[in-house]
Amino acid sequence: MTYTSTVLESNAVEVSVPLLAAVADPIRWQLIAQLSDREERCVCQLTTEPQIPANLLSYHLKVLREAGLVVGNRRGRWIDYRLTPDALDRLHAALPVPGTRTCGCAVDPAPELLGVTQ
Repeated sequence: MTYTSTVLESNAVEVSVPLLAAVADPIRWQLIAQLSDREERCVCQLTTEPQIPANLLSYHLKVLREAGLVVGNRRGRWIDYRLTPDALDRLHAALPVPGTRTCGCAVDPAPELLGVTQ
């Protein structure tokens, strides 16, 4: 592994980890799932299981906004939320790709762990 590839992998980790951490919470994951059809939704239409108070919902939406995954448009006293156009692509790109050895491992993961049958 060269210094250049180590720097590139380090940069990928610096971008990927905070993004994945933003959706690692079950409540935020539910919000992403509800917005994944790319339609705008009023905050009053966003629901979670278990139900959470409005201030906690606002906190979770703020985390997703700060991660650049959702945007809100104020409409009077309500806010309509939607995913950013590149949110799903960025989340997909943040996931590690099997066999690329971005972790620095000398061995590829076992095929059965990847769902590959021999």
